[in-house]
Amino acid sequence: MSQSFPEYLDVDYTDGDGETPEDYPTLEDKLEKAIEVTREGLEAYENPAIMWTGGKDSTLTLYFVKEVADRFDLEVPPTIFIDHFQHFDELHDFVDRWADEWDLDVIYARNNDVGDYVDEHDLEPGDDIPIAELSEHNQHHVRDILEYDEESFPFLLDTYVGNHLLKTVALNDALEEHDVDGILSGIRWDEQEARADETFFSPRHDPDVYPPHDRIQPILQFDEAAVWDAFWFYVVPETVDEYPDDGYVPQSFEDLPNDLTHEDIPVSPKYFKGFRSLGSEVSTDKAADEPAWLQDLENTTERAGRAQDKEDLMERLRDLGYM
Repeated sequence: MSQSFPEYLDVDYTDGDGETPEDYPTLEDKLEKAIEVTREGLEAYENPAIMWTGGKDSTLTLYFVKEVADRFDLEVPPTIFIDHFQHFDELHDFVDRWADEWDLDVIYARNNDVGDYVDEHDLEPGDDIPIAELSEHNQHHVRDILEYDEESFPFLLDTYVGNHLLKTVALNDALEEHDVDGILSGIRWDEQEARADETFFSPRHDPDVYPPHDRIQPILQFDEAAVWDAFWFYVVPETVDEYPDDGYVPQSFEDLPNDLTHEDIPVSPKYFKGFRSLGSEVSTDKAADEPAWLQDLENTTERAGRAQDKEDLMERLRDLGYM
């Protein structure tokens, strides 16, 4: 990373400070701001990347990047997919399908030290991994940064040590390896309390914690309902030729217009099956039987189907570089 970082940048780190989704009352307001932030992110940073999980928020962010890049003759940066070894198979299929369709360069961020130990010992989620068997790099994170003093940790994503090693360390290592100075991320103000104070350009400059970089966050102003409105009235009609131009909101898993299949739609089938948030395969359940966008989004919790250990530690995890 350039030692001059971030002196070559001229972005407003206070943009969005104190705001909420209500400051962008219409879908058009939200879309306009997303385009503005995305364009500045693509133009201001020397080596940006896109955080893509295959979920709805990061795919919406990717849509804005593709649209802005096409409109203003800019390059589409590479995407970074954190492979934490506990994804739903359908999510890998979705990412592979649309990376090919959209001609994306996908960087797979993996903590191979942990992954290789899991493979070598044929471990299942929940099995213990001895700290002493890890690399010095991972032991440093566990002992010195997390100050974790147990002899082992469970191979589970939604725990303090598991999340940090499998996601945060993997991400930070990828940012360093590829010299990324700004990463476009699909987080939202309303998603979690720990994210409510984020700004559209958020600095991560402490070299003792992570490779210095900025988080570029074009969809902070979206709430969950607005994300789905954007998909069914903009993303899908503009991505799928056979989809109705004026939009169409599917009412069930089977309800797709014009003989389209789920493979044709850039929305993970898991959302059609009732999942509202896609985390670890072993710790995420669907929230209801109906598609995510038809559920009671105002009076229920978006992450209700996910394990809560990680959610309760979100503030500390974010201090260490978690998204």
